[in-house]
Amino acid sequence: MNVMFLMLMAVVLLGLSGVPACLLSARSAVGQRVAAALMLAGSLLGLAGVAAALCAAEAPSLSWAWGFQQSRFAVAADPISALFLLPVFIVPALGSVYGLEYWKQAEHPANGRRLGLAYGMLAGAMALVVIARDGVLFLIAWEVMALAAYFAATAEDDKPEVRRAGWIYLIATHVGTLCLLALFARWRHATGAFALEAGQALPAEAATALFLLALIGFGFKAGLMPLHVWLPGAHANAPSHVSAVMSGVMLKMGIYGIVRMTALLPSGAAWWGPALLTAGAVSSVAGIAFAIGQRDLKRILAYSSIENIGIIAMGLGLALLGRSLGHADWVLLGLGGALLHVWNHSLFKSLLFFNAGAVIHAAHTREIDQMGGLAKQLPRVMALFAVGAVAICALPPLNGFAGEWLLYLGLFRTMGLGAETGAPAAALAAVALAMTGALAVACFVKVLGTVFLGAPRRAEAPHAHEPGPAMLAPMLVLACGCVGLGLFPLLATPLLEAAVRTWSARPGPMSVAAVVPLQTLTAAGLALAGLVAVLALVLKLTRRAGRVRAGLTWDCGYARPTGRMQYTGSSLGDSLVNLTSFLLWPKKCRTALRGYFPRPSAFKSLVPDTVLDRLVTPLFRATGRHLPRLRVLQQGQTHVYVLYILIVMIVLLIWGNVGS
Repeated sequence: MNVMFLMLMAVVLLGLSGVPACLLSARSAVGQRVAAALMLAGSLLGLAGVAAALCAAEAPSLSWAWGFQQSRFAVAADPISALFLLPVFIVPALGSVYGLEYWKQAEHPANGRRLGLAYGMLAGAMALVVIARDGVLFLIAWEVMALAAYFAATAEDDKPEVRRAGWIYLIATHVGTLCLLALFARWRHATGAFALEAGQALPAEAATALFLLALIGFGFKAGLMPLHVWLPGAHANAPSHVSAVMSGVMLKMGIYGIVRMTALLPSGAAWWGPALLTAGAVSSVAGIAFAIGQRDLKRILAYSSIENIGIIAMGLGLALLGRSLGHADWVLLGLGGALLHVWNHSLFKSLLFFNAGAVIHAAHTREIDQMGGLAKQLPRVMALFAVGAVAICALPPLNGFAGEWLLYLGLFRTMGLGAETGAPAAALAAVALAMTGALAVACFVKVLGTVFLGAPRRAEAPHAHEPGPAMLAPMLVLACGCVGLGLFPLLATPLLEAAVRTWSARPGPMSVAAVVPLQTLTAAGLALAGLVAVLALVLKLTRRAGRVRAGLTWDCGYARPTGRMQYTGSSLGDSLVNLTSFLLWPKKCRTALRGYFPRPSAFKSLVPDTVLDRLVTPLFRATGRHLPRLRVLQQGQTHVYVLYILIVMIVLLIWGNVGS
């Protein structure tokens, strides 16, 4: 069987997996189980197709004429596609199993079937985006993906905050889509066809325009700052398994678009790499700084996704810089580190969102300042959350460290070179990467301590209980992926090297092992893991021997301290929020205390999104106040509207003639 037929069958199974449930009762558990089974079957078919494509001598492809504007139904699977397809075929399938317990259709009859249908279409559309090799087909799959994500993220559309987040997402994603329409129109004008094939001769001006359109259009989907306005709200208000897919996989479709278009374009101007390095540095530092200032558990994870997208963008920027200057090692380390981080982020961020769903189920709130003490009720969830937290902080021996280590080595290789080589941007990126790592540790120490340690801050916490196997099993699979890829990163290098060769169009050997001693990393990781295991065993034996005294922590002079007297997440992050206030613009609300016996007062610190809440939303409100003045153009008469159309057509014709 043709490999591409296998992948197309997987796309169809994923996309239609939610249809059977729509034919059954709104409370039917059978329909949801059938949907999960079809998702798993589609994912297994897709993974088999990826394996067959990697074993093939040439990249498999398929092309059919469908008679639309010289466009074709063209699909193919090269190493770049294979690398991005793996998360597409793994994470949504795990999420469908997770949803069997997390989002039971019997408990959500109003939206369960709609969510299942949109969830499957989202997975299928993402797979089609990655294998599409025609501009029109790519845009169709892209729009299906965008709309499916909207309907999946707004499952609870009876809540005002969900509707608001959905509208912001819908507007932002279609602004990006408009840029993509312009991108593929320019591509057809420059190459004469919609076929996404490399080797086209493009003038420098056209290549630069295509690069900018790709960076903006795909940057909206990826969540690069300041194009991230939709991301925190959509991720926070979506069901947790949908958030996991949106963050762990869908954001990478934006990264895939940038990787694919830069692979098709020539080396380009020398400023492309430094521009992407700078954008990535800003996104990584600002993203984790905003995460520290949040109190909503899922918004914290959403902003940390922006941070990780920034890290990936820095790797792409280094690769572009290396390609323009002829440094193959920069390309290998930059793009290799970025693509490895694509996998890493898909694993640990999906794990953390699954964990967040379990925590929210137990605590009945997303506010971390109202949690605490959940380690006793949810020990397995805490252990799995700790794995994800260590991985996302890029600490050894887990997978986040391996990906960022490649980026560090690549950025350090640019040091000591002149300004004309882009070294200042690379130096800025190296500093930003170091700052991001330190801030990420502070952020997740705050989250782990506030959510799981200490005493409960609410009465509901003592009644929390561990989730069932359907929720724990997907988390365990992702945690094993974080550990396995961290300890044995050498397993990923063949596909990474093939993807780098495809992107850079260099047929010669490009070996990560020749540049980076990954065996040393594996040995050090195994030694560290063994040390941690020994320390855990010693601690356990010490506890059993009764040598550990139990007692209150520092009680601040109170004889009977309560959970409310503990440090909150806001107080733990306050100093860092103040330190980065030039980016965050925090808002503090306090009541003045007057007199000897003042009234009860409250203090609250908020960190609104600088771009959305302080720039975009006020601009839209101001525009809404002034637009009604243009209603004079709305005469309600057909011939007047025909006149408007005629005027616009005349202007466009004149513009087109002048331009030609």
